[in-house]
Amino acid sequence: LAALLGALGAGGTELTLELPDSAQRCFHQELESGIKFTLDYQVISGGHYDVDCYVEDPNGKTIYQETKKQYDSFSHHTEAKGVYTFCFGNEFSTFSHKIVYFDFQVGDEPPILPDMNNRVTALTQLESACVTIHEMLKAVIDSQTHYRLREAQDRSRAEELNGRVSYWSVGETLILFVVSIGQVMLLKSFFTEKRPSSSRAGT
Repeated sequence: LAALLGALGAGGTELTLELPDSAQRCFHQELESGIKFTLDYQVISGGHYDVDCYVEDPNGKTIYQETKKQYDSFSHHTEAKGVYTFCFGNEFSTFSHKIVYFDFQVGDEPPILPDMNNRVTALTQLESACVTIHEMLKAVIDSQTHYRLREAQDRSRAEELNGRVSYWSVGETLILFVVSIGQVMLLKSFFTEKRPSSSRAGT
């Protein structure tokens, strides 16, 4: 995974990882100075849908730290060249596993048109339409990612709720069965004729 992140250059990656209880997962990325990177993350399932997260620069300085967050976004311009580390922690949880999604983007997006940033003339109608379509497609991709994560989170909650309802139904069935047997035995005892004891019969 570290090799995968190292091969990104100016780009990014999206990963979904399983974070066991009382565990921590760290990722490392070597970056040049003056590079912008963005980290977006969200807990999809597990516990209260929260996780710890922190980011360290090559000097070991913590530049970002949050505890028990369900989701967040962090952007930073690097000041030093070296390996940056970001970690997700679940040490505070002793029972629940977490599923965490994160999107790590490195560098600025290249312009859609060549020499777009250095142009002195206005964009043509076709070029403006291309830029508008590109921005709209980016918004669509972001919306799809957001709704995909929401759907996965809602599905996880629905499955968890379904399991609780199933266990509760089984428990209620057992309780009703025990109560029914108890009522039958109690009613039977009311109508059972008591025979006289042998001592009275001898007298």
